[in-house]
Amino acid sequence: MRNKYYLLRHGKTIYQTKKKGIIYPARDSTEIRLTKKAEGEIKKLAKKIKKLSVDLIYSSDFFRARQTAEIVAKGLKKKIFFDKRLRDINLGVYHGKSKKEFYRNFPRNYPERFIKRPPRGESWKDCQKRIFDFFKEINKKYKGKTILIVGHGDPLWLLEGAFKKWPLKKFIKTSTSNYIQPGELRKL
Repeated sequence: MRNKYYLLRHGKTIYQTKKKGIIYPARDSTEIRLTKKAEGEIKKLAKKIKKLSVDLIYSSDFFRARQTAEIVAKGLKKKIFFDKRLRDINLGVYHGKSKKEFYRNFPRNYPERFIKRPPRGESWKDCQKRIFDFFKEINKKYKGKTILIVGHGDPLWLLEGAFKKWPLKKFIKTSTSNYIQPGELRKL
């Protein structure tokens, strides 16, 4: 019996509202909380998620994802398993800098991002390998379970593409057209 998977990107933070032009200042920054509005949206979403009969919740240990997972877990009365492999992509020296500066060197529709790493950071391929290794491990560990994975934009998008075996052109197209949004729930 196969597992069912749902992906949930963390709710909005000030980096999706007031500071849209800035990349998160640190990969593991604990001070980045969900906005009050996002907390309410995740609470509403938790009621919908309850109907999915989720057996297990896995989450990134970064605070914004952790906070999202805790809201959902409270409504489902489930334990959360935190895994570092679900962390956001490491953009290296660009953390805390403007997105404009980053995208000048690493455009979203730039196929070389799969292999080119920012200084002290990860390529898309690095991030995809990390999150897909996590996925293969839990897929082997469980059978017939409904599993919620709470994480971040790039890693969840890269996991979805690896799972669906997207060709490179599809990855590039979906990097701007069908990218998972903050607080969005998707069936894998």
